[in-house]
Parts: sequence; structure tokens; C-alpha cells
Amino acid sequence: MNDLMKGSYVLIIDVSSPQTIRVGCLGAVFFPAGQYAYVGSAMRGLKSRLPHHFRTNKKPHWHIDYLLQKAKIDSVIIAESLERIECNIAKALTNHYLCIGGFGSSDCKCEGHLFFLNNEIGIELEISSILKSLGYLAEIINCTTLRNMRDLRMKFDNSSLKKVY
Repeated sequence: MNDLMKGSYVLIIDVSSPQTIRVGCLGAVFFPAGQYAYVGSAMRGLKSRLPHHFRTNKKPHWHIDYLLQKAKIDSVIIAESLERIECNIAKALTNHYLCIGGFGSSDCKCEGHLFFLNNEIGIELEISSILKSLGYLAEIINCTTLRNMRDLRMKFDNSSLKKVY
């Protein structure tokens, strides 16, 4: 993956225990323990956007920043595109998973960009299949084996992701 690779991504997030988290203008949101999928875009580059989500010492800017203060990213599913496809992905996921209304969608008309997955096994492959049905080849990056940000950047540099037309 080069520095200018653009597209969308799905973070697979683990919330280890039920908790209420203050999420910016959304206020207090209750999150049951389990897995969640967050859909985002990186039209200025995936390689620069994704490391933001792994930083621990940051002032929260987006809704997802508040959640990630209390949760961890297990994996990332990336889909390269020169066009904004995050809303298409979010709408497709709405047909399969429980959407957390208003989360991550303050700049669009989507119901939300965060989905409760209920600890499903093989969720990355299932979501990759949904992306493929939309015409995109998805690449899964397992984040549980990453030791640091350099490992993440190396994963991007070794990526072979290509758009399916």
C-alpha cells in the first residue's frame, strides 16, 4: 500500500465489559460487551488515517475516538477506492447488524457507522464478503499481533490490495 492509497475501512473493535461512555455531542452511550464494527473513510490516505485510531494520547475529535479510549481494535478491513464508499458500506452493514444510531454519521444521512456484532466468530470474513458483494476486494489486517505503529505501517507497505471492477 502506498502513502496515497485512499478508501474506506472497517475497524473491528472489542469492548471487553459493558460500559457507558460519553461520546461528544451524542452524550452518554451504553455499550454492551462484545464486538463492534466501525466504518470510516480515508480519502487523504489510509496509511495516515488508520494510525490515528491506534494512538492512545490524543484529544478525542471523532465519535470513534471516545469509544477507542475504552476499547481495543482487533482487526482492520480495508477497501481501496478513489470514491467515498463508507456510506455504501454502512448501509450494507445495516442490513446485517444492529446499528448504533447517530454514531459516526454526523456528516451524512446514514443511520450510523457503528454496528454491534455480538462476538461473532469469523466476522472479518463475513464483512469482507459484504464488501465483495458491493464490488470491493477487502484486505484484513489482524491487529492483535501488532507490537507497535511501525508494524502497522509495514503491514500497509506489504499490502497487495486492488480494487475489483
